[in-house]
Amino acid sequence: MKKLLSLAIVALFSLSAVAQQTADLRKKINVSGTAETEITPDILYINISLKEYLKDGNSKKKVNITDLENDLFDAVQKAGISKENLTINNLSSYSTVISKKKDPEYLASKQYRLKVTDLNKWNNIIGSIDPKGILSTNIDSYDYSKIESLRKELKIKAILAAKDKATYLVEALGDKLGSAIDIQEINNDVFPQPMYRANVMMMKAESADMAGAPAAEIDFKKIKLSYTMNVVFQIKGL
Repeated sequence: MKKLLSLAIVALFSLSAVAQQTADLRKKINVSGTAETEITPDILYINISLKEYLKDGNSKKKVNITDLENDLFDAVQKAGISKENLTINNLSSYSTVISKKKDPEYLASKQYRLKVTDLNKWNNIIGSIDPKGILSTNIDSYDYSKIESLRKELKIKAILAAKDKATYLVEALGDKLGSAIDIQEINNDVFPQPMYRANVMMMKAESADMAGAPAAEIDFKKIKLSYTMNVVFQIKGL
C-alpha cells in the first residue's frame, strides 16, 4: 500500500513537471508599448508663516497672531476657498502666561498650509494680509486633479501599443498573435519643483512694507506622465 502511494505521488510530480515544460515550450513574443503626456498642475499647496511684530519697536504696540490669523481666514473666505483647505502646520507660542510676562517682546508665530486651484485667488489672499505679519510663504507641492483617470487612459494606450507592435511583428513571420500570457507595467511620473521668476514669495516680517508689490510670478514645469507596459503574447501558427 505504501509503495502504491509513493508511486502515485511520483506520478503526480512527473505529470506536473511535464505540464510546466509544455507551457514553457509555447512560442512567445515579449514586447513593450509606451504612452506619455505632459500636463499643467491645477492644484497648489502653499505654506504660509505668520508672525507677530512690534509697531515701531514698541512692545506695547504688538500686532497679535490672532489678528493676523483672522485676516488670513477672512481673506481665504472672501476668495471663495473652503475653510477645510486651510490647515495649521505648526505653531510657536507662549507655553505659559508667566513666560509671556517675563518676555513681553516674545513674538508668536504660526504656520499654515493652503490648498488653492487658482493662482489669482492666492494673489488676492496674500494681498489682503498685513505684509509685516508675513514671515514667509513658499510652495510645498502641487498636483493634478484628474491624474488617476489620466493614468488609467495612458496605461490602456500603452498596452494597446504593445499589442499593435506584437501583431505586425508576428504577422511579418507568417504567424498569428495569441492571447497575453504576462503583463508588467513601468511608470515614470515626474513632478518637478516649481520655479520662481520673482522673489516676492519669500517675504520677511522685518522687511519694508510690501503693500503694492507686484504679485509673484510662478513658472510651472509640466508634470510628465509616462507608462510602459511589457507584455508577453503567445504566438499561434496560421
